[in-house]
Amino acid sequence: MHDAERFWREGPAAALAALHSAPEGLSEAEARARLARFGPNSPAPSPRRRWPARLARRLAEPLLLILIAAALLSGLTGEWASCAIILIILSLSVALDMFQEHRAERAVEALRGAVALTARTLRDGAEREIPTTALVPGDVVRLGPGDLVPADGLVLRAVHAEAQEALLTGEPYPVEKRPGPSGATEPARAHDALFAGTALMAGEAEMLVTATGPRTRFGAIAAALEAEPPPTAFQRGLHALGVLILRLTAFLVLFLLLTHLAFGRDAIESFLFAIALAVGLTPELLPMITTVTLARGAQRMARRKVVVKRLSAIHDLGAITVLCTDKTGTLTEARVEVTGQHGAPETLELAAVNAGFARGVPNPLDAAILAAQPAPAGWTRCDDLPFDFARRRSAVLAEGPEGRLLIVKGAAEEVLALCTRALHGGFDRAALQAEQAGLAASGLRCLAVAVRPMAGAETIAPEDERDLAFAGFLAFADPAKPDAAASLQRLARLGVAVKIVSGDAAEVVRHLAGEVGLGAPALLTGEEIARLDDDALAARAEAVTLFARVSPEQKARLVRALQARGHTVGFLGDGINDAPAIRAADAGVSVAGATEVARAAADLILLEQDLGVLADGVAEGRRTYANIMKYLRMGTSSNFGNMLSMAVASLFIPFLPLTPVQVLLNNLLYDLSETGIPFDSVDEAEVAAPQAWNMGEVLRFTLVMGPLSSLFDLAAFGILLLGFGATPEEFRTAWFVESMATQILVIFLIRTRGPAFASLPHPALAASSLGALALALALALGPAAPWLGFAPLPGALLAAVGLLVLGYLLAAERLKRHALRRG
Repeated sequence: MHDAERFWREGPAAALAALHSAPEGLSEAEARARLARFGPNSPAPSPRRRWPARLARRLAEPLLLILIAAALLSGLTGEWASCAIILIILSLSVALDMFQEHRAERAVEALRGAVALTARTLRDGAEREIPTTALVPGDVVRLGPGDLVPADGLVLRAVHAEAQEALLTGEPYPVEKRPGPSGATEPARAHDALFAGTALMAGEAEMLVTATGPRTRFGAIAAALEAEPPPTAFQRGLHALGVLILRLTAFLVLFLLLTHLAFGRDAIESFLFAIALAVGLTPELLPMITTVTLARGAQRMARRKVVVKRLSAIHDLGAITVLCTDKTGTLTEARVEVTGQHGAPETLELAAVNAGFARGVPNPLDAAILAAQPAPAGWTRCDDLPFDFARRRSAVLAEGPEGRLLIVKGAAEEVLALCTRALHGGFDRAALQAEQAGLAASGLRCLAVAVRPMAGAETIAPEDERDLAFAGFLAFADPAKPDAAASLQRLARLGVAVKIVSGDAAEVVRHLAGEVGLGAPALLTGEEIARLDDDALAARAEAVTLFARVSPEQKARLVRALQARGHTVGFLGDGINDAPAIRAADAGVSVAGATEVARAAADLILLEQDLGVLADGVAEGRRTYANIMKYLRMGTSSNFGNMLSMAVASLFIPFLPLTPVQVLLNNLLYDLSETGIPFDSVDEAEVAAPQAWNMGEVLRFTLVMGPLSSLFDLAAFGILLLGFGATPEEFRTAWFVESMATQILVIFLIRTRGPAFASLPHPALAASSLGALALALALALGPAAPWLGFAPLPGALLAAVGLLVLGYLLAAERLKRHALRRG
């Protein structure tokens, strides 16, 4: 709408005038008009609006290009039936994939609504909380610590405001923000500008929105990321599978084509047969099966109170081997209470003044102080320094009965280090440190309170926090959840190692570990972490369970250190200090009540702050992955077996074992039979341990079950030709029936590692499988049979086919134990 650099140079007054706005914000009517004009404050348009591009991208995939080429060749040579079958396969594959992806996006967006980001905006002079997508240029937005900056804007007012702008500048340290023209020409130098996608880490600010959506500096980057998100580990695995199949396909096509030509077969018919076999090798419905399985998993996880922001994160959550978590609210009740004060009688009153006047992110400790001692009358706030994670304390300058005082409250060791005397009596630092350690060893969190007279001062700065008089300690209790130990045991049974990563004192963390059944494991402090290089930290982090007094940057280092040791890492956190680690983790998890920056960094959000809910999510992620692997194993082994049988038979039988039309029909019906897999149940053994992409297991299964299928196919060929002297049409009909029956019915056997009768399939899978088999029999033996090249079969031949199918199923049930064994 306007040049942002001009606003940085000219200041708030010029920006307000240019945007026809005011410090009290826009009217609702004007905001609605601007929203209609500029559109929603979203970095990129909804993916659902770009369906033509999605369709074009799908049709450009190599496997679909093979189908298109085969259809064109079939039509040009007069094989209209082949052309029709190929186009049906193409249309169904693409349509089902796009439909299920559309449904998945709608489901995920509906779930996101439960944790949608909002902004405190001035409308008609009053503060209102509205969705960030409804912001328009000219809006005035209020920000506090932990808030994401929702749009580009100009600072109108700031109180000790610091923003994290690493997204734009790469600088890891917070940048001070204050009003007034900066004269800057680039973001890194604009102290009066705030940018979408960054976060306020400390203080407060009031911002005039100057640009929204794609017009922000982050908009172009976000649009590119939205269009082509980086592939996840699971997607890379699927791509590797596609490349492998494509190579096998190319080899098979060339081998069969050259061999058939050497035998003097018709060139066009041989080419179409080779193309049909190539298509038959391809699990072309894999994208659709994957999408619908992940979407179903997201919906089931929502019922378990886990919101999935990124579908592929379902697999990542199921694959985690290590979970790093803060303790407050997950292992403890987050019901903090003041249990007592130790020191001067006025310690609690001074702490209440600090808690009542200090601005910043509301926290449980301040709420507990004010519950025990409401902010006393007779005090007036002059200035404050909000809490930040570098200082680990907050300070307030207040006028009270004893004059103007600087009141500092924070982590005991930080405040004690600034004290030179006691408010009453002598000052013995060593004795006070021992007293604080004793409180922590009892499981009590401890804050220190100190003061300093500052007569005549109007403002304060961090350098004023010196020469303090120690007032006393406040002790807080946050009891462990009754079910915390059970949740940890359940995660352990799932093969997930839990590590507590906390900013609390080592003694508090160690006491909690004993309460929740972790015993007295090794502990590493932030100070010790700072002395370790990355390699040393990676070696130590794997063996250590407890981490105390850890900074935000150290939390992210821990995640990367564990990843360097080959672990798939989940991180559960809810604060500003957790955001870097949440973003670095393979599965970043936050909670519905977390700060905006933590929720934005997360892949999954818990609607209940409970490790039991997370354990449900881990199990559901593994179920989803197991169902995807079912299709992959079944599809590759069945297709490989059938195509191997036909490739071998075509070299020795004087006619094609199946026509190209029948090959494609076989493949289509088999794929349709497996569309119920996303709904299927999963053996408990499949969720008992972390599951990651394993091409070796898929290949072993294919090389065991595929040749078994081919062995019975070749036996069927011999019986049909030597035992019954079947004509080409009868041969094709009988083998089509046998092939469809074996590959569809075997689903009920290899869907489980245990005995087939001990695990019943989901009704949806039973319906899709048996329905596809009934359709196959109707097409091969019904009125449409002549049009598809099939012929009626005598009863004896059908009985022989039935016995072959039964023999195959018995052999498959026995051999699957070897094929499905874990590597």
